[in-house]
Amino acid sequence: MEPSDPPLWARRDGAEWLLELHVQPGAKVTGAVGEHGGRLKLKIAAPPVDNKANAHLLAWLAARLGVPKSAVRLVRGETSRQKTVAVYGADTPWNNIENNG
Repeated sequence: MEPSDPPLWARRDGAEWLLELHVQPGAKVTGAVGEHGGRLKLKIAAPPVDNKANAHLLAWLAARLGVPKSAVRLVRGETSRQKTVAVYGADTPWNNIENNG
């Protein structure tokens, strides 16, 4: 895979990238931990109550990608661990998400 080629869990949809994520809430630290079932697995340091994990996920993604929070939105999976997130304004979002170091 070339450095610019997207992984299986990222695909272009017009001007946005759709990211297929497997999210595990309630972790000690937020970060990417590999792939799970063709999706990027993320551990989120927020509880899965009152939409806190989703809000934390979107804010974390925006910060990692260097885009405004308004450029990241949840498309599918509000109450599921399997989520699809749309990102606008990032060229290769997987480079910033996977590289936690």
